[in-house]
Amino acid sequence: MNHHPLSGIYAASITPLNMDFSPDLEAIPEYLRFLANNGCHGALILGTTGEGPSFDDAERLAILKAALEIRSDHPNFSLLVGTGTPSLTETISLTKTAFDLGVNGVVTLPPYYYHQATSDGLFAWFRELINHAVPNDGYLLGYHIPAQSRVPLNLDLLSKLKDSYPIQFAGIKDSSGDPEHSKTLSEYFGDDLVVMIGSDALFLHSLEHHGSGCITALANLFSSDLRIIWDAFQKGDKAIEIQKRLTALRTILMNYTPYPPTLKALLHHYHNFPLWSVRPPLLSISRHQTQKAILELATLEKELG
Repeated sequence: MNHHPLSGIYAASITPLNMDFSPDLEAIPEYLRFLANNGCHGALILGTTGEGPSFDDAERLAILKAALEIRSDHPNFSLLVGTGTPSLTETISLTKTAFDLGVNGVVTLPPYYYHQATSDGLFAWFRELINHAVPNDGYLLGYHIPAQSRVPLNLDLLSKLKDSYPIQFAGIKDSSGDPEHSKTLSEYFGDDLVVMIGSDALFLHSLEHHGSGCITALANLFSSDLRIIWDAFQKGDKAIEIQKRLTALRTILMNYTPYPPTLKALLHHYHNFPLWSVRPPLLSISRHQTQKAILELATLEKELG
């Protein structure tokens, strides 16, 4: 596997919200402590699962400052923050602020409104961002989620960015869901590119192809399983049965997307967190759907023994 200062198990963290859709700032560090105590090396806040695009700059800043409180009792817990917007100016501002406050790195969507952007145009966008906002010892991960952004980060773009910014452009969060993409990245870049897989089902596969870890939605619920796979892999083992279990769990929960409302309902059920709301246009999952998901997960657990 590819070892890097950002390597490890990261939850694509949910964002606790009050019933009026405002961020529950007191709950944020408490929730991150829960993740730290359940095997996570760190968390990505304000990503897709964290409803990042739903918040304005002031809300993002407040959420980030609340998240940094985790450092008071978990000083080694790594914090990544989602900073990508279609606006270059706003993305520069969010990214610079995040590094000024002391995050470990940023995960940046490409300008997702511009579906026809060329590789050269995207390179120019990331070049301006890195030059103006990423310190020389800072780390930026591009966010490759083509089904959502419709702006893929192709090999040519990744290669140009890595050649131009070998330290600052650390690599990507790969949420393509494509196992062949992991192989392609491995063959093309080897250990030069940090690849954080976005699918729990592909975690072991990614580690076997120079992956550096994962940033996943289901780490909010199943980070202990991911950590077992991680720790086993360091020792030369593969924890294949745990990976099969995770893959089966993800297969079930893929029928209950989008993830933020489902994860919040399940965290309430399994861990007694408040039933946090989601911000429109997302809607809370119905009680019927929640119970259906719980039943399916319980049935799977029985089948797996």
